[in-house]
Amino acid sequence: MNKTPNQGALVDAPDEALLIAYANGDIAAAQVLAVRLAPRIMAQAIRMLQNHAEAEDVTQDALMRLWKIAPDWRQGEAQITTWLYRVVVNLCTDHLRKRRRGVALDTVAEPESGAPSVAQQMQDDTRMTALRDALADLPERQAQAVALRHLEELGNPEIAQIMDISVEAVESLIARGKRALAQSLAPRKAELGFENDEP
Repeated sequence: MNKTPNQGALVDAPDEALLIAYANGDIAAAQVLAVRLAPRIMAQAIRMLQNHAEAEDVTQDALMRLWKIAPDWRQGEAQITTWLYRVVVNLCTDHLRKRRRGVALDTVAEPESGAPSVAQQMQDDTRMTALRDALADLPERQAQAVALRHLEELGNPEIAQIMDISVEAVESLIARGKRALAQSLAPRKAELGFENDEP
């Protein structure tokens, strides 16, 4: 597909400039921004949900919310990627909470060649399901901080920026969240194979 001259010029434009251009009616700007951001959003959602279809839903929902707020975007207040991280974590947390009401059988990954044994894969899946269920029971801010730190593997300063709080507040949320998770998972230590250590 050939790029229009406008699209070619937009490829190197900053995210914020593209969003503002879209708000002013430039559909090509939205297309360039979507192509740039969608893979990052999708990867984040897959890491959190371990479910491709749900991750696609989250990606579409997050982008729709971005297009919706485009006319009201306040320049210089936050990076678009930071705002999107926050939206995706919230959407994924919502999906995890809804999933608690019914077990999603398609969340178990297909084994790959060279993957761990079937027993180990089942143990890992059970642990991850238990962790995600326990995470869904945490207060929203704690769940968000713990997910960004331990599922997204972001540093505390980056989490602080995403959540718009201090690094100290992030550390407090993570500590409280981890204590709550440990308490929630404690009765299942034997089942999850954590008899000799902390979950």
